[in-house]
Amino acid sequence: MADTMQFDLVSPERKLASMAAESVSIPGSEGEMVAMPGHAPVVTTLRPGYVSVVVGGETTDYLVTGGFAEISAEGISVLAEEALPKGEVTKEVLEEFHRLAEEDAKDASEHHSAAAARRVADCHELLIRHGT
Repeated sequence: MADTMQFDLVSPERKLASMAAESVSIPGSEGEMVAMPGHAPVVTTLRPGYVSVVVGGETTDYLVTGGFAEISAEGISVLAEEALPKGEVTKEVLEEFHRLAEEDAKDASEHHSAAAARRVADCHELLIRHGT
């Protein structure tokens, strides 16, 4: 088995990362997931949270607001609704994500209300973790 896998992270605005990674942790819709070389194929939706990439024993984090991840034995591709390197994440950015999630929740149909409420809660948790 290879020691690394290809990791790609893109958002509609830009390509944030493309590298050989030892492991990648993602905020999957059903819970946190860790992808490593040789992982079984899976596609999952993402909830707001951090994607953590380990390269050379060092971890780099990226904030995502949602999206999809496709994992295979050879790599993982993350297609994020919005994504930022952790260094660009500010209190104001997180407050805006939270505000937008609350607006979406108000407009959500009954069928989507539980998912919208979870998104609001996830954004609120990010604000707390950021120290605000």
